[in-house]
Amino acid sequence: MKKKFLKLFSVLLLAMMLIVASAGCSNGSSNGEVVVTDLLGREVTLSSDIQTAVAIGPGALRLYCYAGDTEKLCGIEQIEIDSTLGRAYMIANSDLQSLPVIGAGGPANSPDAEKLIAAAPDVIFTTYASDASAADELQAKTGIPVIALSYGSTAPFSDNLNASLTLIGQVMGTEKQAKTVVNYLNDCKADLNKRTSGISDSDKPTVYYGAQSMKGAHGIESTTGNYSLFNVLNTKSVVDTADISGYVMLDKEQLLEWNPDVIFIDLGGLSLVKQDYTGNPGYYAALSAFEDGEVYSQLPYNYYSTNIDVALIDAYYMGTVLYPDEFKDVDIAKFANDTFKTMLGTDQDIYSELVDSFGTLGQLTFN
Repeated sequence: MKKKFLKLFSVLLLAMMLIVASAGCSNGSSNGEVVVTDLLGREVTLSSDIQTAVAIGPGALRLYCYAGDTEKLCGIEQIEIDSTLGRAYMIANSDLQSLPVIGAGGPANSPDAEKLIAAAPDVIFTTYASDASAADELQAKTGIPVIALSYGSTAPFSDNLNASLTLIGQVMGTEKQAKTVVNYLNDCKADLNKRTSGISDSDKPTVYYGAQSMKGAHGIESTTGNYSLFNVLNTKSVVDTADISGYVMLDKEQLLEWNPDVIFIDLGGLSLVKQDYTGNPGYYAALSAFEDGEVYSQLPYNYYSTNIDVALIDAYYMGTVLYPDEFKDVDIAKFANDTFKTMLGTDQDIYSELVDSFGTLGQLTFN
């Protein structure tokens, strides 16, 4: 009787082990499929051995270049071919421009299902989809797994951004590179905060960021409240005193009332600011920053979504201006190219190319 019991127990134990093993394969089954959860919370089933991929929508290709294997890309949007201006990921990967075109691209356009089908990637990474139904629709039209990515609302320091990079690495088998980039972003965030968190408010100048590039160039009234780069530097942003969050076109008189100590001007809109300065010198003479020579440049980083690497460079440069003692060890050109090396794996002097395109980071003069 005892032997029969032990035999029955052994059979049941084996059965339970098989059930547990089978359950454990939901994210890596015996038929070579995996299930991942994208940034819209969708569960997507795809091959565990992805050989080809495309990235569509604002900033999707950039994220892929940071975290994925560019050799596996099999198509590119036309907008990425038309101009590489300000896009370090395309400067570093210019060969991608010879790939087949898979759609027009651009924030105002929808994915081209027909061209995506013709390219036949194993997976589509997208930032077009604003909700799960849009991603599901594209997946149904193409018959290709669609994975939604996100930059979040506080790039370059965003949990959604980090999760997107990690997901690309998981899908493409480039976990090490994705982890390197995510760790670098987290380390930079921690370093910037560490350098500035101990500075008393009385020792901090008030600051404003103007002429922000946003779907084109704008004048000095173009700015952002709750600005992520100011936040990580623990600045005293005048825009935040008005509880403004996100992008806004200010009433220019409001800037006069705030009268910040330091102003940063996006080089993408500098020409517009100079035109306005010529026509309205009295307005700018009333701003202390212009009178005191406390106006500085910032590289534009909004080109088909956020250039994360360039935003990091701007953050460190602003640190050298606002808190020179805390950032005296920072060589911006070296930091910039070290960043491109870490995030894009390139030894190119991309920083010099950006400077050639937009101008140097430094003090601006208007006379």
